[in-house]
Amino acid sequence: MKVNVICMKWGNKYSPEYVNKLYHMVKRNLSKKFRFVCFTDDKDGIIPEVEIQDIPKIYLPEIHKDSPWRKLLVFSKNFGGLSGKTMFLDLDVVIVDKIDCFFDFSGDDFTIIENWTQKGRGIGNSSVYVLEMNKYNDVFDNFVGNEDKIVNQYDNEQIYLSKFIGNIKYWPEEWCKSFKCHCLPGGPFGLLNWFKAPILPKGSKIIVFHGNPKPEDAIIGRWPGSWRKHVRPTEWVKKYWV
Repeated sequence: MKVNVICMKWGNKYSPEYVNKLYHMVKRNLSKKFRFVCFTDDKDGIIPEVEIQDIPKIYLPEIHKDSPWRKLLVFSKNFGGLSGKTMFLDLDVVIVDKIDCFFDFSGDDFTIIENWTQKGRGIGNSSVYVLEMNKYNDVFDNFVGNEDKIVNQYDNEQIYLSKFIGNIKYWPEEWCKSFKCHCLPGGPFGLLNWFKAPILPKGSKIIVFHGNPKPEDAIIGRWPGSWRKHVRPTEWVKKYWV
């Protein structure tokens, strides 16, 4: 049975390189037949192997118009004409091992990362999740018409969808790791980051680069926007992010 893998790209935060590399990482690490779709407002530079669809319009309060709240479109009825089991991936992830297991493990349940900084609070991290398309349309239906109220009530879209769905299932803890939380050496005030290169945690399958640094930064040892924070050049990111 064919599965779907989808991503979103809007604005200019990410280059088409992120879409292209995500496709190649999926192709190398997924043995199931798959349909790869990028929903975007700019298809320039995206390779022909990627199916491109226009990202639908959505009303968001002005302050949130370019925020991840847009990702809730995945829960809208007949989104992209997709059906069946679907994996959503943020653009800034690095796949380091086979991912068939994500589709097998999820069963019929909405399955997501348990957010690393909010353990035990029923909150997922929406960088990696699998769902059955059109099973959770009420997440989006409830949002429409209540946008201002909901974005004021919840800090971000992943808290809202986690709390609204309620009975969410989590990936095994070792599968999805945060680059900042689990790969950087850290130490007091992050001092070890200046002397030791980031590690690849044992058993991990997807590394999530939320915030800074991004994969391209980690490869060369750069932390944008801060002279206090540091990351040493990370060879294993260069190996997998292709």
